[in-house]
Amino acid sequence: MSTSEQKTIYLKDYTVPEFLISKTELHFDLSADKTLVNSRLNIYRNPDCKKTNPDLVLMGEELTLIDLKVDGERLHPEHYTLDDKTLTIHNPSARFVLEISNHINPSTNTALSGLYKSNTMLCTQCEAEGFRRITWFLDRPDVMSIFSVTMVADKDEYPVLLSNGNRTGSPNIALADNKHAARWHDPFPKPSYLFALVAGDLACLKDSFTTCSGREVALEVYVEEHDLDKTSHAMQSLKNAMRWDEQAFGREYDLDIYMIVAVSHFNMGAMENKGLNIFNTKYVLASEKTATDADFENVEAVIGHEYFHNWSGNRVTCRDWFQLSLKEGFTVFRDQQFTAHQTSEAVKRIKDVNMLRTHQFAEDAGPLSHPIRPSSFVEINNFYTLTIYEKGAEVVRMLHTLLGETGFRKGCDLYFERYDGQAVTTEDFVTALEDANNANFEQFKQWYSQAGTPTVTVTTSYNQNEKTYTVSFEQHNNSPSTQADKEPLVIPIRLGLLDDNGKELNLHGEQTSTVLELTKAEQSFTFTDINTEPTPSILRGFSAPIKLQQTLSIEQKIHLFQHDKDAFNRWEAGQNCLSYFIFKTIDAIQNHHKVPPLPDELVGTFRAILQQPLADLAYQSLLLSLPSKAYLAEQMSTIDIDALYQAHRIVKQTLASSLQDLWLAHYHANHHVGAGTDSQSIAQRSFKNLCLDYLMALETDEVRSMCIQQFETARNMTDQIAALAELSHLDTSINVSYFDAFYQQWKNEDLVIDKWFALQACSETTDALHSVKKLTQHPDFDMKTPNRVRSVIGAFATANPLHFNAIDGSGYEFVADNILLLDSINPQVAARLANSLSHWKKFDSTRQQLIKAQLSRIQAHTPLSKDVSEIVSRSLTA
Repeated sequence: MSTSEQKTIYLKDYTVPEFLISKTELHFDLSADKTLVNSRLNIYRNPDCKKTNPDLVLMGEELTLIDLKVDGERLHPEHYTLDDKTLTIHNPSARFVLEISNHINPSTNTALSGLYKSNTMLCTQCEAEGFRRITWFLDRPDVMSIFSVTMVADKDEYPVLLSNGNRTGSPNIALADNKHAARWHDPFPKPSYLFALVAGDLACLKDSFTTCSGREVALEVYVEEHDLDKTSHAMQSLKNAMRWDEQAFGREYDLDIYMIVAVSHFNMGAMENKGLNIFNTKYVLASEKTATDADFENVEAVIGHEYFHNWSGNRVTCRDWFQLSLKEGFTVFRDQQFTAHQTSEAVKRIKDVNMLRTHQFAEDAGPLSHPIRPSSFVEINNFYTLTIYEKGAEVVRMLHTLLGETGFRKGCDLYFERYDGQAVTTEDFVTALEDANNANFEQFKQWYSQAGTPTVTVTTSYNQNEKTYTVSFEQHNNSPSTQADKEPLVIPIRLGLLDDNGKELNLHGEQTSTVLELTKAEQSFTFTDINTEPTPSILRGFSAPIKLQQTLSIEQKIHLFQHDKDAFNRWEAGQNCLSYFIFKTIDAIQNHHKVPPLPDELVGTFRAILQQPLADLAYQSLLLSLPSKAYLAEQMSTIDIDALYQAHRIVKQTLASSLQDLWLAHYHANHHVGAGTDSQSIAQRSFKNLCLDYLMALETDEVRSMCIQQFETARNMTDQIAALAELSHLDTSINVSYFDAFYQQWKNEDLVIDKWFALQACSETTDALHSVKKLTQHPDFDMKTPNRVRSVIGAFATANPLHFNAIDGSGYEFVADNILLLDSINPQVAARLANSLSHWKKFDSTRQQLIKAQLSRIQAHTPLSKDVSEIVSRSLTA
């Protein structure tokens, strides 16, 4: 598809639907090769539509029409028009019943959108526009209908039949020819993107939950039989999320049953379909043997996220897809708060910000930059981005900061009450918060329409005579976005001041931290009764998604690293110190100068933290971690990937050798941790494996033997994977035997083999690309399975920058080859992979030309999906 053939959809062109559907009755005769779908739609003209006698235009793709009736009468062909995208009924009456019969083929649906086959089960994915691949419909989020579903299938092949809502009658209604049926009814109106269906031979873990009003809700987690022993954590996570949402947001579950189904083939992480959440197996299955500590946390977070959508996305949904962050940004904020409550608030905040600044900031600075409420798109699947989700959550967090806990809760209560059962906009959400608190967020709303990451420059001055300290801010946005001049944003800046002894100064009464509200391009704030010049701690808790530029001496950074009481800013100060010396090392390498030493004060701070372990070992692990290479690369005006890797290694080796005895002592002290998933065991493993990572930088036989022993004797997946990850970078044939052993141990566990693939794809060994190409020929690699594609090709493109950005262009060519191969199988996955080629302007001229050549090769390919075409076109024209 050429750029000229792409149809761009604009927010400004939104119009209300001409027709609405009050009731949708669906009947499925299920088969993997030929499913019959009968729909009965009660349709009426939308009273808010001002068009006179409009035609009814229904969306549909990959459908075979069998029959079409209006009010019981077969429709003559002259009264409708059918093409490959739409079914148009000409001159319909104001209110009528439309009956449609059509066939679909789930087994050939490799796009995994609509109804498709995953292993032996049938399942659906309808967000964003998958329902039109099931039957013709008004497939848009502002058309909400009451759904009733009847499913008929072979009772041996598909003994479990699930859909949205509550079961009506018996779960299994016996029919002739070894078939059975099940009926479901969802009493809450929903858009078609929330429809779900699952049919298969599945095992079920059952439990229940009693809501705050005393209602008992049945809980069911469905998986393939061999995975049933990995579901208890998912069930407990669901119950944790239900209880937390009642307490934190006053949201009670509304149906009689809540179901989760784990699916092997899934384009995303999970889907919040009303009452029937369909999940990627990666975010359901977890046992101490097969899942890492990170997996356990991710399962709970994603289960919480999809459950929280029941209100922030389902009961109140988005009017159109430009409003996607209305449900996703808000719900990410909710799931972040939930995980912080369940684990460590400091650790969770650092992890979230680290990911945001590493990846979303890069998205904001590149050709795919867009506001959290985009103004246009070609393919909506391309806008399920970090900007929509993660930056969207940060914008909600700023509203929470400005209103405070109580005010924010009041606003959310009003939002849910006012818009229950409706499809609304981001403007409606912010207005509800305003109205509940008598606030004015008119200027704040610009966060939704302006692309890019604001930069805030800070200068300070101290008047010794008047004992005043002034902090001045200047905000600007140099995003490459094509938007016109950007207006100043409302930016909350949380700030504290430290004296020379590290003591926090009182700013307002007993308060040692305050929130400054920036509203102008330039703004100053003056603090009085400041007896000595302090060290400022600015943007505490990362109170706004901005780039902060301030001139602090290395001594001040170390001072904050040693003393800051704000957990985020203390970690941030350490990262700033380490980044400073890594960049100085890069400069020395590039100019062939002597590498500068790390200052004794910085090494001494590390030593002090190691000598006096913190109560929160997970936080201590983050304090002592080096900035990631990806985060450092995002800060470079021109990425020198080879110098970056070399400098990162030098700084790590310096800290490893300077503190070798302490790293070793802590490794042994925390090594014999059981396989438990309690927070203390998780923290000890995190700290222990950080020590191992530093020690492996020493490249000694003793440490290597220690790492091998950990791999061979590990009693949990976290320790085994951590050891194998270290061994994966050894440029020696010895690591092959450990990968072979790991494969033989876990070859029947798909999610573990995904890790096995990914570790090899991320290897820094010299023949890494050759190994990755061999992995794509492995019997267990399947281009039709998104998790497998992400674990090999995706991991190489996004998590192995050293070899992906090889100077000969071989990494780019390999990824481009697979984008073209994937595009005909699964355009959504191919488009996400194409994102890896979008940041070409960050590299030197040689690599720029190599990347652009591959983008041009992809663009010239025919046919090309609009998913990939949009990404490539925007990347090249930016």
